[in-house]
Formats: sequence, structure tokens, C-alpha cells
Amino acid sequence: MRFNLPNVLTLSRVPLMFIVVGLMYAEWPGAAIWAFWLFIAAALTDWLDGKLARESNQVSAFGRFMDAVIDKVMVIGLMIALVNGDYFRGFRITAMMLLLCILAREFAMSGLRMAAATKGVVIEADAGGKFKTFLQLNAIGWLLGAKMFESGFGGLFLGEGRLWVTGVHNIGLVLFALSAVMAITSGLSYFRRHWRAVFD
Repeated sequence: MRFNLPNVLTLSRVPLMFIVVGLMYAEWPGAAIWAFWLFIAAALTDWLDGKLARESNQVSAFGRFMDAVIDKVMVIGLMIALVNGDYFRGFRITAMMLLLCILAREFAMSGLRMAAATKGVVIEADAGGKFKTFLQLNAIGWLLGAKMFESGFGGLFLGEGRLWVTGVHNIGLVLFALSAVMAITSGLSYFRRHWRAVFD
């Protein structure tokens, strides 16, 4: 393993996740603003590390493996913090049920990949899996953004502006639900194509 810039960017998402979660629970003014923008920075490293690795010919097995693992750690960690922090308001129970479906899918996929690896088969992320991650990151961003506008900017959004904040929050809710549906459907697609890795 080489600690080149793409790998450092990949690994940086772990401490960034802890900082963002801490800010999500902080009550001092501006914490929600910092949580949102640091999450955006973490999400951008997910795009930047792969771009740099390809352009500098530094793509490695370690980078591909850790990128996928750290994506899951960051997304799941932030989703748990969102549900526990009541970012879903009256939809908290539904959000928890959807989160459990997402967790079950990720554990099932990890088991499938390990079973396939014992037979020398590598299951790469497909377009469905990548789109699922894209939806999840967007859902987190919109929900953090709603909290930023609601509490981080104090009384800036009042009256009709409150409807705008609600609209941002609702977009986050819809994207979260869609990401859960995509997680399940893409997971089923993986199992349909690779079930022989487990049962053969």
C-alpha cells in the first residue's frame, strides 16, 4: 500500500465523518453550517480521489477496496446520526425501517462478496450500486442543508421562507426513500447475477 494523495483523500473521509456527526449534535451557533459544508467536502473527496488516481496512474487494489468500504462507513454512520438526531421529524420510525433495510442489504452484499472471493470471483460495483451511493449522499446533503437553513442561519428564513426550508427537507426525505429502494433493488440484481458464487 502506498500513501499517495488519492489514498489519503479516501482515508480522510473517516475523520471527516466523525467531525460532521459531532457537529450535527452540537448546539452552538454555526454548527449546522459547518456540518453541511464539511460533509460536502467529504463527498467531493469521493469523486476527487478516483479522478486523481486514474489521471496519475495510481489506481491500486487498496484504493479500490478502501474507497468502497469507507463510502459505506461514512454513509451508514451519517444516516444513523440523522435518524438518531431526529432529522426526519415525524417520519423517524419510517426512516429507521428504511435504514434497517439499507443495513441488511450492505451486510448481505458483504457476505456475497466474501463468498465470491473464496472462489476467486471479484464482484465489482455496477451502475446500480454507484447510483445508490449517489442518492444516499444527496439525501444526506439535503437533510443537513435543511437543518443548516433552519437553525444555522437563525431567523433568516421566516414566513414564506419557512416553506422553502420545508421543501429542502422534503427533497431530502424523498431522496432517502429512493436510496433505500435503490439499495434493495440493486442488491437483488447483484444476487441474481452472482448467486452461484454462494450456492455452487
